[in-house]
Amino acid sequence: MWLAGVIVVLMLLVSWLLRIGRRAQGAEWNNGLINSLDGLCRIFCSRFHGLVFDPIEAPPNGGAIVASNHLSGLDPLLLACASSKPLRYMIATEQYQRPWFRWLYRSMGSIPVDRTGAPEKAFYAARQALEKGELIVVFPQGRITRPDEDIPLKRGVILLADLAHAPIIPVRLSGIVGVGRVLTAIFMRSEARLDTGPPIRVEGPRDNKAIAELKSFICAPAPHLEPGLDRKRSQF
Repeated sequence: MWLAGVIVVLMLLVSWLLRIGRRAQGAEWNNGLINSLDGLCRIFCSRFHGLVFDPIEAPPNGGAIVASNHLSGLDPLLLACASSKPLRYMIATEQYQRPWFRWLYRSMGSIPVDRTGAPEKAFYAARQALEKGELIVVFPQGRITRPDEDIPLKRGVILLADLAHAPIIPVRLSGIVGVGRVLTAIFMRSEARLDTGPPIRVEGPRDNKAIAELKSFICAPAPHLEPGLDRKRSQF
């Protein structure tokens, strides 16, 4: 009997959490479970990580590439909280195939990138999504990178922007305690901040000015948060 009671309690708890998440959702994913997880993510990042952010604004017409620095495994959660539209992440195939997370990545519309085989398939899928007006997230550093590391950005972001005629929205994350960590970073309390720069327009697949402009923003030291600036802190 006690086991049945525990199961009932757990089911009630999960149902309660999903209802709370649904009330707090900020983007419509066309999936009830993902909508609830969206809301729970926003509550968690606000209360546990103190997230302050510039909203990621989608263009009025067409899609955009959200290009961010990559500090930890917490980054995708913070990015999702700053957008009122669903974000589709380009993710390495070996990460996409993880058994415990594959269902989530698939439900969110993430795009697996086979970096050793046929990456052009991912480019084609991303280009189609951009032409439909969606937001695609890329981490042009190619891997989790500490702020003091100086590595060149992958030029695929420029090629994709040129092919899809889409702007790049540069994003800089800072204030994350678990820099360099993946799963454990999610549970290390931070004072996270997300800064968004002006859109970058690409002129050709070899636009060195655009790649330099992108790197100068996402890799720059984060400025101190000044009072009175138009940044959001979640109401949760």
